[in-house]
Amino acid sequence: MATYAQVRSNATEAQVASLGIDADVLIDTARNTPEDVVVRTEAYLGLGGIGSERLVDVLVGGEFGSEGKGNIAAFLAREYGLLVRVGGPNAGHRVSTLTGTEFTHRHLPSGTRFSDARLLIGPGAVLNVDVLLNEISECGLDIDRLTIDPAAMVISQADIRKERQLVTTIGSTGQGVGTATARRITGRRGGVQLAEDIKALKPFLRPAQDVYAQAYASRTKIMLEGTQGTGLSLFHGSYPHVTSRDTTSAACLSEAGIAPAKVRRVVMVCRTYPIRVQSPTDRTSGPMSQEISWTEVARRSGHNPRTLLKHERGSVSGKTRRVSEFDWVLLRRAATINGATDVALTFADYLDKANEHARRFEQLTIETLRFIEEMERVARAPVTLISTRFHFRSVIDRRSW
Repeated sequence: MATYAQVRSNATEAQVASLGIDADVLIDTARNTPEDVVVRTEAYLGLGGIGSERLVDVLVGGEFGSEGKGNIAAFLAREYGLLVRVGGPNAGHRVSTLTGTEFTHRHLPSGTRFSDARLLIGPGAVLNVDVLLNEISECGLDIDRLTIDPAAMVISQADIRKERQLVTTIGSTGQGVGTATARRITGRRGGVQLAEDIKALKPFLRPAQDVYAQAYASRTKIMLEGTQGTGLSLFHGSYPHVTSRDTTSAACLSEAGIAPAKVRRVVMVCRTYPIRVQSPTDRTSGPMSQEISWTEVARRSGHNPRTLLKHERGSVSGKTRRVSEFDWVLLRRAATINGATDVALTFADYLDKANEHARRFEQLTIETLRFIEEMERVARAPVTLISTRFHFRSVIDRRSW
């Protein structure tokens, strides 16, 4: 390779420096890396950066998880060009498929089978590699559609073993997510594996920021799907009966690597009767406001209690869920913390089984309409999406966006 001195010996090349008199910008390549030169040149041309357009909608849970975020995400998925998910395999988002069956997403976005959008697992995600690869296979994904950020954390078998005790002491799902997260913080690179260290994941590895840059440049709409619920937040829940991460909209953005300035809407999903995933005879999963029985929910709604008990089991843990009256205090608090612009109400049929047949807002029962009106007053945000039963098509859409 020629040196600068050798290049300058050429009569033509020796005159290059004189071009600086007329140049719009000068960049000293001896004091900048090639990447620096690209970034500075792009900036001068008005390229790159996040821009000012708000392209991201965030979907979060407003209670203790299992709010039905999966079906809401599936319903909305076709409106986006990029679907992003954070969190770990301890959260299962169950969706009803086009064929009428059910599928539980533990890593991939819930809209994977409902749109052709690109998919991204963010750098703050925690991965069970076997679970992820199996899900990729079952969904038939190719390497061009899915991106996994190289910095995502990998769960080890030792992480899972260490969490076995937490299953009985605080109602953990025991998936190793918390232990892996702690190792990432305390271990630095000693014994820590990231996605970039796993050979089977290499075809899918790309920096999330590269994907976002393309999306921003092409004005692609993005949906960021959070997991679990605000009441389980490490910081805002009832410690120690919480999960291993902050579950709020701001935290999801941080884990995904998306700036708050890009957010257009924050959709907070709430169910008519909040649940915690644990056996009804075991209160270790944490406090609830005015706990009731599934028999009482069935009596009020007109559902068969055996049908409710069959469906109301954790997507990952498989345990029967505890249930309580709607928590209005939690609604106000969660809406404030998340900055909710919209509320999605799920399980409207638990208020009255007659709501299963509603296809328009005015077809809901009078009591349900009053319930929704009060939700809007307390949350100070409109209820724009209403799920009337467990099916991605059974969503009443009141949005203006």
